[in-house]
Amino acid sequence: MNQDYIIPNEWSIIEEGFNADKVKSSESLFSIGNGAMGQRANFEENYSGETFQGSYIGGVYYPDKTRVGWWKNGYPEYFAKVLNAPNWIGINVQINDENLDLHTCKEVSKFKRELNMKEGWLSRSFEAVLQNGIKIKVDTKRFLSLELDEIGAIKYKVTPLNSDAKITFTPYLDAGITNEDTNWDDQFWDVLEVSQKNQQSYIQARTMKTHFYTCTFMESRLFINDAEVVTDCSNEQTSNFTACNYQREIKENQTFTIHKFGGYVVDRDYDKNELVAASKKALDKAVSLGFDALLEMQKQSWAQIWHMSDITISGDVKAQQGIRFNIFQLNQTYLGTDASLNIGPKGFTGEKYGGSTYWDTEAYCIPFYMATKDQAVARTLLEYRYNHLDKAIENAAKLGFKNGAALYPMVTMNGEECHNEWEITFEEIHRNGAIAFAIFNYERFTNDETYIPEKGLEVLIAIARFWHQRATFSSDKNKFMILGVTGPNEYENNINNNFYTNYIAKWCINYALENIEKVKINHISDYIRIQEKTTFSDDELSKWKSVADGMYFPFSEKHNVYLQQDGFLDKELITVANLDKSQRPINQKWSWDRILRSPYIKQADTLQGFYMFENDFSTEELERHFDFYEPFTVHESSLSPCVHSIQAAKLDRMEQAYTFYLRTSRLDLDDYNHEVEEGLHITSMAGTWMSIVEGFGGMRVQNNTLSFSPKIPKEWKSYSFKVNFRHQIIKVNVHQNSTDFELEGTTNVEILVNGEKVMISPDKLVTV
Repeated sequence: MNQDYIIPNEWSIIEEGFNADKVKSSESLFSIGNGAMGQRANFEENYSGETFQGSYIGGVYYPDKTRVGWWKNGYPEYFAKVLNAPNWIGINVQINDENLDLHTCKEVSKFKRELNMKEGWLSRSFEAVLQNGIKIKVDTKRFLSLELDEIGAIKYKVTPLNSDAKITFTPYLDAGITNEDTNWDDQFWDVLEVSQKNQQSYIQARTMKTHFYTCTFMESRLFINDAEVVTDCSNEQTSNFTACNYQREIKENQTFTIHKFGGYVVDRDYDKNELVAASKKALDKAVSLGFDALLEMQKQSWAQIWHMSDITISGDVKAQQGIRFNIFQLNQTYLGTDASLNIGPKGFTGEKYGGSTYWDTEAYCIPFYMATKDQAVARTLLEYRYNHLDKAIENAAKLGFKNGAALYPMVTMNGEECHNEWEITFEEIHRNGAIAFAIFNYERFTNDETYIPEKGLEVLIAIARFWHQRATFSSDKNKFMILGVTGPNEYENNINNNFYTNYIAKWCINYALENIEKVKINHISDYIRIQEKTTFSDDELSKWKSVADGMYFPFSEKHNVYLQQDGFLDKELITVANLDKSQRPINQKWSWDRILRSPYIKQADTLQGFYMFENDFSTEELERHFDFYEPFTVHESSLSPCVHSIQAAKLDRMEQAYTFYLRTSRLDLDDYNHEVEEGLHITSMAGTWMSIVEGFGGMRVQNNTLSFSPKIPKEWKSYSFKVNFRHQIIKVNVHQNSTDFELEGTTNVEILVNGEKVMISPDKLVTV
């Protein structure tokens, strides 16, 4: 834990007291989004202190040219940058002609910021004394509408407390923005037109190179003591900026309020020549509804989300706050309404990593969306990869692979690889396995047997071809090897025979072969179509099978464990417990050379295989491997604590499972990795949900039946969650000595609880 200033609260993220050192951290933690756009929690008024300005539009990116020391064949030509979009939230505020700026005020008191997760809004309030001696009270509230996802709304209130004052509101749009994260400091935006009409303002701009056309827009309404007033505005305009100045004399203790409506439209949804018209339509609807009606719609939208996705925890406020924060941010980032979008590692909270899709989506996020929404959302995420299959085949071809072999990108916006670290781009190929596993996981959970014959089998064949070609036969060991890789533990590069990579390669080939046979038997027309398209032959399939059957797995007879890779035991095996705390985190304290020579593990690696393929291993084997590898794990990846929490719970090590759960659920709130100001770890937040549902709840699908093995930390009185299993909603409420099951559905469902069959019926409580 590196910070502890967020006040524990079951439904809100709350900060009290203004601290300039916490501004960038809070800008991340209090971020808001609606699946189509999002923004960091920047102040509306001018702030001259250290800040990280960020507003983002889903799917809009820039291909920043790769920056490397020297070029290698196969390098991606660009690194996709999540773009800081034109700023629409800005409202400059002047009191008697002096700018309101919390960095320069004489005094700031009663500062409070709240992110209300239950209702989906961000508020801020404070009192301030300006240099001119005027004391004011400020209250703000803003949200990004889920119902009208092109619209955001702000209510900004100023009350002079010690004298009358002339107050000027200057709402503006600013396209003269830059990215925090850029390789070459390129200009990312080309402003096409700035215009104003009837107090509506527009900036039309397009991205350089990718030519995404956007229109940023705003309109405002003014109020004194909640009564709307007509106030003339004077306009400002430059080549990339537009503003309206509203000025009124306000008496002491009167409140001057501006309602600002703004947002973006993009040419994904409209003709590029109709963006102003689309903006006007969005503004007209928002303004006619008004701030309060839009806010009421927001509350209702979030109530529907929480009805299905909420997890309740009784007796542990910090744990409750943590899980709701994670669920809230996941829903702010992705709602499944746009098939062209995916779940970026920072969502709408920062720019680090670039890209909109990592293997995190398939390995961590799909289970969350699959169980908390309609299964169509998870299928949409699978189809996103199917739609990029041709690009994945092109990516593999650039590296010398043939015959339709596919290598899905480590990082992508449009299917092309756009990650420029060689040890990741070329070597972290286990990502291919996550794509295939997600197809298996989806069919296992939903029982949707249409996806594989319609789309999934083509992906599985292309991935199997990659693994077949990537494997190398060793005549010395008479086994197939996979050489020169980086496993999930990114603290080891260019190693040979990573257990997890080899295991998932073998599994992918066998899973593809199994489904070729199933489709041949059950969907002959699809089989013929796919066979003609991919031209696989029996001889090719036989060669795949030889690779799978002959795959090598390094094993230590001494420790009776699979080795993470060849040579792991050659390292100086000093556990994390014996590592000086002053050296942590090692990724910020050590040279890369030193990290690579160390035994330290960034995140679950061998144990990732034991998590994903747990039915292939006994509990005793899991325990042996957990005891061997976890002591060397520094958990410096956001994806690490959740997997370890699930496995600790399975081993009945509830104290350890609880500790890992707190770390994953409060990773950003408590800034465990000392980097929260760069943005939140969105994709790993799905792992927090998994820690409770799969870890403590023990949810699995066993033999086509939903199964639970509930456990509960001693710190909790109870916890509950819901899962949408094959269109039947099952609520699980776990107490210290019993578990309740309820069914929101139409037909009885048989489940397993601790291995025993239990029948649950609609609207009837069953206690086990």
